[in-house]
Amino acid sequence: METVDKINVAEIFGENVFDDRVMQERLPKKTYQKLKQTIQEGRELDAETADVIAHEMKEWAIEKGATHYTHWFQPLTGVTAEKHDSFISAPKEDGKVLMSFSGKELVKGEPDASSFPSGGLRATFEARGYTSWDPTSPAFVREDASGATLCIPTAFCSYTGEALDQKTPLLRSMEAINEQSLRLLRLLGNTTSKRVLPSVGAEQEYFIIDRDKYLKRKDLIYTGRTLFGRMPAKGQEMDDHYFGTIRERIAAFMRDVDIELWKLGVTSKTEHNEVAPGQHELAPIYSVANVAVDHNHLVMETMKRVAYKHNLYCLLHEKPFAGVNGSGKHNNWSLVTDDGINLIDPGKSPHENIQFLLVLTCIIAAVDDHAELLRESAADVGNDHRLGANEAPPAIMSIFLGDQLQDVLEQLIHTGTATHSIVGSKMNTEIKALPEFMKDATDRNRTSPFAFTGNKFEFRSVGSQDSIGEANVVLNTIVAEAFSNACDYIEAAEDKDQAVHDYIKKLATEHQRILFNGDGYAPEWVEEAAKRGLPNLKSMVDAIPVLTEEKTVAMFKKFHVFSETELQSRAEIEYEQYSKQINIEGRAMLNICTKQIIPAVIKFETKVANSINAMVTAVPDIDVSVQTELLTETADLLSAARTSMASLSDAVEKGSQLLSTDAAAAAHVYHDEVMKYMEELRVSVDNLEQLVGKEDWPMPSYGDLLFEV
Repeated sequence: METVDKINVAEIFGENVFDDRVMQERLPKKTYQKLKQTIQEGRELDAETADVIAHEMKEWAIEKGATHYTHWFQPLTGVTAEKHDSFISAPKEDGKVLMSFSGKELVKGEPDASSFPSGGLRATFEARGYTSWDPTSPAFVREDASGATLCIPTAFCSYTGEALDQKTPLLRSMEAINEQSLRLLRLLGNTTSKRVLPSVGAEQEYFIIDRDKYLKRKDLIYTGRTLFGRMPAKGQEMDDHYFGTIRERIAAFMRDVDIELWKLGVTSKTEHNEVAPGQHELAPIYSVANVAVDHNHLVMETMKRVAYKHNLYCLLHEKPFAGVNGSGKHNNWSLVTDDGINLIDPGKSPHENIQFLLVLTCIIAAVDDHAELLRESAADVGNDHRLGANEAPPAIMSIFLGDQLQDVLEQLIHTGTATHSIVGSKMNTEIKALPEFMKDATDRNRTSPFAFTGNKFEFRSVGSQDSIGEANVVLNTIVAEAFSNACDYIEAAEDKDQAVHDYIKKLATEHQRILFNGDGYAPEWVEEAAKRGLPNLKSMVDAIPVLTEEKTVAMFKKFHVFSETELQSRAEIEYEQYSKQINIEGRAMLNICTKQIIPAVIKFETKVANSINAMVTAVPDIDVSVQTELLTETADLLSAARTSMASLSDAVEKGSQLLSTDAAAAAHVYHDEVMKYMEELRVSVDNLEQLVGKEDWPMPSYGDLLFEV
């Protein structure tokens, strides 16, 4: 067995990050203090200070082997973007060049804004856009095939100031939640906390398959998911893959991912096999929301890059394989003060923790008031195959609190006062050799889209390939609004202590419909949710309109997170993205059928027909009914596939013609018609796969992809 080099995590962790430790060592004390004020208090950074920081950042990066720098940003494409510039300056008279990097180059970049999705904010000829350094997320050196590059996390906006990315509204929403949280804390007597930050940990699910097999699947190459494929005899029904022993090839991949992430300061903590064969999960330790978003992009990029080195391929699509669980990204969210107070920690006696109960009921109200918007924040094309599709979580937004908190709220609702909290008991295994320990006061619920899990909320709806930026923008803003409403109510009261008590009961009573501790998969819940008046937006196309509803626009404008124009542009972008992705999938199906499936089936039919003729010629009275039946069944399925192809082609063309004039109408065509014919075509082709011999089928099967790694 190959010897594995030992790694000292403490030594390598953060070695490629221009973090606080490096800044203290390298920056003059005055410069460091000014930068910390910018990070902690949002103060503007002067040009002279920026020059000093840029110089030291450049020197540090060069020592790490960097020759180039890039403004690393998150346009509305779902992936990050970058443009590399070298540190060299114009040659001097003697032909030598200097390595330089100014404060201006650090603070501002100028990518082409017209080539990224803008939803009509920028015309093709209006090219100018700006990237702006985010000093609250540390710069880092990334090592890859191009060498070492200094990456500077930045926001991205248009020439006219509108946000064209995920980071800009996220930073705005963090300011909103900070302001309203402090306002609430002051009313409750906290005079010491100076800042409240959303803390986020994003669990990342993904599939790993063999790269050589991946390259033989045009559907995976074009769309990230299998458009055809019949389930093998075994799937995930034995539950033997979940938390099972990690195969050596995968373990070697995971180890290298960990090392690369640790160097980048990403706290890769937990890794394990997930439910579906070939599926795995990586989870980090919590960090401030905007850093967590940046780190999650680094996680996805690193997994793809490291997989390539192991001749593997990392699939981040929410549903790369039909018939087994898809992948999500659980967004664990809480609010923490600069002096270490977690506002979502109930403590040992939740019924006595007035601050927690007020924060909790405000969050409940926020989710109930904006359930459709929260659902929309997790909407992407691939996620439609998960949400509302009989796997975690359902499309209906609800909150799981657990027995303890549910009981406390019911006491408040029914009697006006909570007098006790359910406590955990000792775990009794009836095995004397096992140590005793205390159980939690409540169980967990993995079918809930928004679940309380001890001292945080786990928003489980976000898709595996999607940015967590949008979900956290929405969470921050809707809770900021709920806090603002609470402050307005309490500030207007003469007896503020009584007002707090009354407001907690008011919210608990008015918004109890959103609370559900049961089975989110059960069909009975769909009926019950409808009776409660809870929305059930099953598709991305159904969810997009909430972005431009009057209530949504008013809230985002009030807290300066989005303007109405920015929201309209994002709705337009999402309609376009949906249409374009389904258009690619539809065209890929037609292409694969025409060039691979049909020729393979005809070749198989010819082989069977020739075999029948040869057998009859050799033995005239031989029974060839089985072979003839196989030939007839194959021909019928091929004919059905050809009919579906014609319908699919017409629907794709209809959607394409609408896309340039009416993105919303096009999206509905792709959802209602194109997807329908894609499903029809898939049924015929998957049945053909069952009949055609393996040696004649033109692509690796599900069994090859999921089990042969």
